[in-house]
Amino acid sequence: MIRKNGSTPLNLSAVSGRLVGSRHGPIAERWSSSASWSWERAGLKNFLAFVGSPPIQVRLWDGHVAEPDATVPIATVDITCRATLWRLLIWQSAAFGDEYSIGRIRVDGDLIGALTAIAQDTNVTTKSTVYKWLYKMTQRPPRLNSLQGSRRNIQHHYDIGNDFYRLWLDREMQYTCAYFPTPDLSIEQAQQEKMHHVCRKLQLKPGDRVVEAGCGWGSLARFMASNYGVNVTAYNISKEQIKFATESAVREGLSDRVTYVEDDYRNIKGDFDVFVSIGMLEHIGVWNYKTLGEVIGRCLRPGGRGMIHTIGRNKPRPLSAWIARRIFPGAYPPTLRQMMDIFEPTNLSVLDVENLRPHYAKTLEHWLQRFDRSESEITEIFDEYFVRAWRLYLSGSIAAFRGGSLQLFQVVFAHGANNDVPWTRQHIYP
Repeated sequence: MIRKNGSTPLNLSAVSGRLVGSRHGPIAERWSSSASWSWERAGLKNFLAFVGSPPIQVRLWDGHVAEPDATVPIATVDITCRATLWRLLIWQSAAFGDEYSIGRIRVDGDLIGALTAIAQDTNVTTKSTVYKWLYKMTQRPPRLNSLQGSRRNIQHHYDIGNDFYRLWLDREMQYTCAYFPTPDLSIEQAQQEKMHHVCRKLQLKPGDRVVEAGCGWGSLARFMASNYGVNVTAYNISKEQIKFATESAVREGLSDRVTYVEDDYRNIKGDFDVFVSIGMLEHIGVWNYKTLGEVIGRCLRPGGRGMIHTIGRNKPRPLSAWIARRIFPGAYPPTLRQMMDIFEPTNLSVLDVENLRPHYAKTLEHWLQRFDRSESEITEIFDEYFVRAWRLYLSGSIAAFRGGSLQLFQVVFAHGANNDVPWTRQHIYP
């Protein structure tokens, strides 16, 4: 994919140049004999079993159809050439993402439902030896989140243009899980509810000094300042987001209470009553959790409170190989046990844990609807490869949250010796 202004946030054009070609390329030539058909069909059958025998049918380029066992298919997957099938059998999710984005895999029917069925089958330990080996081969380690590496990773995803995100996010440009006290709320209302939910958990009061690590487009910082009377210093390494946030604070008359700093969380300085991080932890890497804990320990005052809101998992597992390669380099959703590496070394006490998994699935449903409505504008900014890739990313994320592959944790904490902590949860649900 090449953005039409010349930048390349998602290099699918390079991918398509390597993969599209002729359907009679080197791989196809080696397997063009009729003797290979039985091997291919057997491989496809084993692959479908590996991903949990989802209720889908697969139609090959030669007209052969693999039907699901004893169920009505909810979708049909068209594999348009032999080379695509072999890439899928070998590289699995990484190949599916690229081939779908290029258009050599097409899905007719309920894409999200099919992906959800696959997401629910996450226990690879019961699979065949061959597929366990192939699974491990496709799981490349995430890009390192050093000071420079983190900036490159964040720019890959977040600095591809505010105009793009403005088309399908809410008006405050919130790109994290919303909160739906009732399921019929609009995305605008649910994002406002999310910010109130966070502020109540943090027990904000006028005059508090708040530090935010990874502030996105800055809406939470401005919300806290305008609705709860606090002073906020927010750190972020995305140039596009910091520019948008700073201009918004000036426009809203909040620049005296909100300061946006283009810098890494590791460089946070000062003393604060509250630490908050919404949607940053999944980008820093588990090997940096102890460092984050040290940052919190030194900047949070003895009576202070903190919260980390992050995508997570119930058991350790890498992000989808395709998403890690094409969409979110360097990302890793942690388990609660892994998150304890933030708190234990610095004697930070966990006070409350809430899982908002269904809320994130619903948030993504709203985003995907808006994305689809804006397809023509997005295609004008980028191209059709980009549109298909991001539709798959959003659809796959809905499936992962619906199927339980991904979780959304909000963890509230304080210093271990802090006795000024709430006795109940009444402050969260007024």
